Amino acid sequence: MAFIYTDRLILIPFTTEILTSIENDEGALLKANKLVYSKGWPDEDALETFPKIKRNLALVTLPTGFESWLIVKEDGLAIIGDAGFKGRPDHDGRIDLGYAIAAGERKNGYALEAAEGLMNWAFQQQGVRAVTASCLKSNAGSAKLLQKLAFKELSSDTEMIYWLKKSF
Repeated sequence: MAFIYTDRLILIPFTTEILTSIENDEGALLKANKLVYSKGWPDEDALETFPKIKRNLALVTLPTGFESWLIVKEDGLAIIGDAGFKGRPDHDGRIDLGYAIAAGERKNGYALEAAEGLMNWAFQQQGVRAVTASCLKSNAGSAKLLQKLAFKELSSDTEMIYWLKKSF
């Protein structure tokens, strides 16, 4: 699986080996590739998603791109977050996008840049017709980001807003 390069970021697919190295607090595999943790990563949100990432990776021999990716700043090779999809396209050609940036790296446009890179990649893949996303109603920053990415609000409930972006 190839990396995705944006203006300032490198998106690297998670592998079982990378995830195990991070979970065991070894980081040897990352250090061997000159990657470092940014301050505050992995945070509580990242640690909470690791079991889900591990389950998705267990379903494939090698990463397909429809799993999770590390978000790395090209300048300094610091891991600042993670983003990705929750699996292959469903029967309607939809994939669900999620993203998280370490608190100290927010408000620098990294989530927008990573999400754009992932969506550009996704819409080039066979069978992908739309990307969905959701965010807490209280997360105004995430809602603003999804609007910038031309997502349309589909629905909401007491806690969440659900979004959709169709392919180009």
